[in-house]
Amino acid sequence: MKARLVIIGYGAIAAELIGRLREKHGPDCEVAVLLRADSPSRSKLPSGVASLTSLDEVQQFKPDLVVEAAGHHAVHQYAHACLLAGLSFVAVSVGAMADEAFFNQLCQAAEQGGAKLIFPSGAIGALDYIRAVRDLPDTKVVYESRKPPSAWADELQRLGIAQPLTEDVVLFDGHAREAALRYPQNLNVAASLALAGTGFERTLVRIVVDPQAKGNTHLVHATGAFGEMHADITNRPSPDNPKTSWVVGLSLLATVERHFAPVVFG
Repeated sequence: MKARLVIIGYGAIAAELIGRLREKHGPDCEVAVLLRADSPSRSKLPSGVASLTSLDEVQQFKPDLVVEAAGHHAVHQYAHACLLAGLSFVAVSVGAMADEAFFNQLCQAAEQGGAKLIFPSGAIGALDYIRAVRDLPDTKVVYESRKPPSAWADELQRLGIAQPLTEDVVLFDGHAREAALRYPQNLNVAASLALAGTGFERTLVRIVVDPQAKGNTHLVHATGAFGEMHADITNRPSPDNPKTSWVVGLSLLATVERHFAPVVFG
């Protein structure tokens, strides 16, 4: 794979992506990282990885693809300008798309710039199936997130719910847009399902804190004239960042490789 990439941010996901890209593709894959001028992460970048501090420098680097791995604020700060400039943009922080006006702006910018806004599947699977059946009028998609109390410690404290828990606590039960807006850092999966499928208002979401959970579990149930689909996924945390599922970084690598591959699925 011969490519020039700009990655926004240098946390655990970005570090894993860069490491795997260099291991698999060597010097054929040239990488630069966009960081604030005062970011302490600048000193942690591997040798041979360029450090950029502005969109002007990004454009001067002339990347084939820009990859966000820095959170919702980075999507808001950089996605629109990149797309307008004709730079296809991978957004890991899919939950930012719950802001309908912002999402529409990005779609318009992508069209004007001749670029693509790309979402990795992240911690979830079966998005190809959901996308295939989404236009049938009776398609119904329900998503349930089950995570251990440690994943929701701050929220449980805010709600005054004492730990240790002895039974399930339902934090949310409603549609995907409200879920993603209420918990923007935790519900990228709900946003991905909504965008791939029947939309934010028609995708139902249930968030459960489960004291018996062994990992982050994602349950997807789709029904309709096509039949019925169940997906039950339990992800292990990343060795370098327990707050993130290990598969998220792997999914991002697959998304980047798919963008440049001569043969693709889906």
